[in-house]
Amino acid sequence: MAKIAYILLCHKDPEGIIAQAQRLTAAGDYIAIHFDARARREDYDKIRTALAGNRSVAFAAKRLKCGWGGWSLVDATLQAVRAAVDSFPRATHFYMLSGDCMPIKSAEYAHDFLEKDDVDYIESFDFFRSDWIKTGIKGERLIYRHYFNERTHKWLFYTSLDLQQKFGLARPVPEDLAIQIGSQWWCLRRRTVEWVLEFCRKRRDVMRFFRTTWIPDETFFQTLVRHLVPQDEIRSRTLTFLMFTDYGMPVNFYNDQYDLLISQDYLFARKISADAKALKQRLGDLYTAEGVSFPISGEGRSLYKFLTGRGRIGRRFAPRFWEAETSLGRERTLLIVTCKKWHVAKRLVERVRHVTGLPAVDYLFNEGSTPLPDLGGIQTTIEKRTRHRRALVRMLFDYWNTEKLVVCIDPGNVELMQDFYADRSNIRLLEVECEFTDEYLIGHARRVGLAGEKTPQETIDKLLPTIRYDVKFESDRIRDADFEGFHRIRQSATVEENTGPLAAFLGISLEKAREIADTHYLFVD
Repeated sequence: MAKIAYILLCHKDPEGIIAQAQRLTAAGDYIAIHFDARARREDYDKIRTALAGNRSVAFAAKRLKCGWGGWSLVDATLQAVRAAVDSFPRATHFYMLSGDCMPIKSAEYAHDFLEKDDVDYIESFDFFRSDWIKTGIKGERLIYRHYFNERTHKWLFYTSLDLQQKFGLARPVPEDLAIQIGSQWWCLRRRTVEWVLEFCRKRRDVMRFFRTTWIPDETFFQTLVRHLVPQDEIRSRTLTFLMFTDYGMPVNFYNDQYDLLISQDYLFARKISADAKALKQRLGDLYTAEGVSFPISGEGRSLYKFLTGRGRIGRRFAPRFWEAETSLGRERTLLIVTCKKWHVAKRLVERVRHVTGLPAVDYLFNEGSTPLPDLGGIQTTIEKRTRHRRALVRMLFDYWNTEKLVVCIDPGNVELMQDFYADRSNIRLLEVECEFTDEYLIGHARRVGLAGEKTPQETIDKLLPTIRYDVKFESDRIRDADFEGFHRIRQSATVEENTGPLAAFLGISLEKAREIADTHYLFVD
């Protein structure tokens, strides 16, 4: 009988991970967990403690800091696979999962399905001939070396790529490999997994090659399985049901989509919304059920396209984030930093990124040059960003797969802040209060076109009180709005005085908050 060892990559929601592990092992299967080293140690300890007595649970020997698009995701997967192979000798299949995946069939059905055919399930299409990659760089993923992550170090990523192209530093693809591409959500037989691990041990040249490719989780296993396994023993498909929006973002599933999901010809689905508590409960109960019949209709993608193409009239399956009244997500937290001195706010959020690992975006509604990922065009202009502000921010949450996001907003955009506060998500606001010298205000007047290099001093002397009042008026409007979760740090305050508000705003320890507050150059003009 088939016995599945699930390979789970996760980075948040310890309660959900514990529940998923208990659910999957209750049906006689196994699970090997890699919990991102960027996540809180106390969350990892909580998972280890809760599952300590479960002999069907194993953990990767080493926790790695994972970043989307980097080798770390493949490395973490290999860590969990090795743990599963060593710990579960009776496992016949190894199935890749994320924390957002849920079963849409019973374990009984899954075991029967895998026993039916002695094959591997992994999407694998010819990298160069297929049109699997819809946007962005293609061949450049492979033939150039990528030492920087495009999402966290965009300038370094593209500068490095440009320099390699300029100086002709393209490298050859390993001669004996036909590079393949496909979804990272695979299910492989034990023999195949052992072959892959043995290949990794012997072919250090191939490992070096993939370590510096871009998004290797879409090519590494796909290529090696095609290289090692006869073609007639591979089904080029995933057993995890997932869909993408027109913006290229994964579709989330909600409570009222239970019947839709279980009728698809897949074993799992991704992504289940964090808000879909009832759906998670029903699908969890389904996995351990026996004797359940599953009529397969397979209309999921066509039905989704039909409904979204008509603006979801009638809201058959519940509201989605592109609607005018969209929500960021009830469980999500948006952290708004507001400061008239943009360079101060940018320094602050850069320190927040460095110290906490939280994703943070600069003045996305004020500066058109603010770096943003490709979200299908919605991010291209300030007008579009502002018009679809909640949709844009929700997509950023999804892009970074996070429940907490930091953004900068100019103090003059109080209406924008009020709109976010009207959302059902958790909103916190941090005002950074700076001191303004006459020299700074004069420079500000010149930057915004109120004055020029040849403006008479008497005119500038008349402008200064007005500009200073405008800055104070914006701060007073924020305070008068009486926002909940409002915090303030001041240039004139001590490090200790600023530490408490920062810790409360970010939801971090006083030690980390003090590290941020103690940034000596924070308020330098």
